Amino acid sequence: MATANQIQFRLKLAKKTFTTAGKVVTATKNRITKLEAELKKAKAAEAKAKKKKPVARKKPAAKKKPAAKKKPVAKKKAVARKKPAAKKKPVARKKPAAKKK
Repeated sequence: MATANQIQFRLKLAKKTFTTAGKVVTATKNRITKLEAELKKAKAAEAKAKKKKPVARKKPAAKKKPAAKKKPVAKKKAVARKKPAAKKKPVARKKPAAKKK
């Protein structure tokens, strides 16, 4: 049989574990209630989003009438152009010598 001190020691350990377990249980309960409240809000938001009316679509722009067809015009043939003659540089002219009398 165990002594009184041993029994007392075991009783203290049992009480400690019980209190820590109790704290964990209460913390878990609080967490559960918070999560349930969050879930309720999320479901309400989803339901509200589903109920929302779809946005009215804009009318499509009126189609433009096709432009009147133009009569086909014969294409002009490309004519080879003559190169313009290169301009000559003006040459400096010498003045005629004055006649001596």
